[in-house]
Amino acid sequence: MNVPAVTRRAVVAALLLPTAMSACGGTDPQPRDPTRARSQGARLVVRRAGRLPVPIQLPAVAPVSGGRALALGGLSATDTSTDGVSLVGSAGRARPVGRLPGPLHDAAAAAISGRAYLFGGGDLVPSAQILMVSDGGTTSRAGRLPASASDVAAAAVGSTAYVVGGYTGSVPLRSIVAFTPGRPARRVGTLPRPLRYAAVAAVGRDVLIAGGTAGNSAERSVLRFDPRTRRVTRLARLRRALTHAAAAALGGRLYVIGGRGAAVDSASAEIWSVDPRTGGVRKAGRLPVALSDLGAASTGDRIVLIGGRDRGGRARDLIFTARAAP
Repeated sequence: MNVPAVTRRAVVAALLLPTAMSACGGTDPQPRDPTRARSQGARLVVRRAGRLPVPIQLPAVAPVSGGRALALGGLSATDTSTDGVSLVGSAGRARPVGRLPGPLHDAAAAAISGRAYLFGGGDLVPSAQILMVSDGGTTSRAGRLPASASDVAAAAVGSTAYVVGGYTGSVPLRSIVAFTPGRPARRVGTLPRPLRYAAVAAVGRDVLIAGGTAGNSAERSVLRFDPRTRRVTRLARLRRALTHAAAAALGGRLYVIGGRGAAVDSASAEIWSVDPRTGGVRKAGRLPVALSDLGAASTGDRIVLIGGRDRGGRARDLIFTARAAP
């Protein structure tokens, strides 16, 4: 049957009308852009959960069983190294459970097969020690780094921890060192430039490295280290240069939390999300108070944030938890 052209145009227009109205937002409340929908899940809600036994900045933090975390060493309110080991429970309450062999700060910690390991750090001079720390706060020697280093960061992928950068006391390091319990620590990668105080976390099977400093200026690069190929590539750029920030992974994203610029009194409250698939960087929330030099660890469906230094230069005893926004 032949249909007049005018009638055909009227039918087509009627079929297209609901689609046009939906595109204008008139009837469809759901987000049409899948990228926008994903970004909504990237936001964090931060709540205060408890207090540490004493104020601490630069603690090394590692997750342990039961949604808990260990906070190891750090600098006290009087800027002296401490040897304390505190266990932060799943509800955010903290209690002292032991002591390290000696006071130290600027160390790194990571969990391997459910056990916490402490890397480097130092007091008057950097250390090469690797310690295993039990949930009860007891320590045992587990190995040594190839070189003594403080200002390090670490993250674990599977049964291996990767220790990133650091400072020997005279020069910053470009090394990425792998440690598997029962084997000697070994250098497996090289950073594009020397790096201290980077924010580091494992996302999937990669180690992501955000910000940091080689001297006085802060960095903006977010690097990806692939342990399988041992290659370091640039993934993204932060919106602002950051050092002394914390990092943790949640929901397949990297979160860069707090930190500061080159000035010691420039602590930030911002939280940034980095999508490892696209390199997209988005604002993901805010801390209740601007902090640098805080510790962070992912424990199940949340990130626990411990201690830090505020803009006035004071060490804080605060514990926060961060969860994905509903």
